[in-house]
Amino acid sequence: MQLYLDTSDFIAKITLTDKSGQTFTYEDDLGREMAEKLLETLNNHLKERNKTFQDLEKITFMSGPGSFTGLRIGSSIVNTLAHELHIPLYDHKGKEHQIILPDYGRPANISKPKK
Repeated sequence: MQLYLDTSDFIAKITLTDKSGQTFTYEDDLGREMAEKLLETLNNHLKERNKTFQDLEKITFMSGPGSFTGLRIGSSIVNTLAHELHIPLYDHKGKEHQIILPDYGRPANISKPKK
């Protein structure tokens, strides 16, 4: 099973492709709960196909540009999965990475803390 993940906005775009080439595409509006719900959402979509994370053989991540927070969350998850499952990790341009860094398309806008 191959995973494609795009978290560049509030809607997580997930595509799972099985060994026969059949694809299953999901769009989940996780909004501000992406950090809390993305891993569970991925797990649920795998379960729908009677698969687990251990069935993943390759991950592709849309590394940006896009939402600063969405890309950070998505890259953290794909980096961890690829590392722990010992599977290859690619960016959306097809380049393989050991660790994928988000491409925000511009410098991060860091606001001052509210006190």
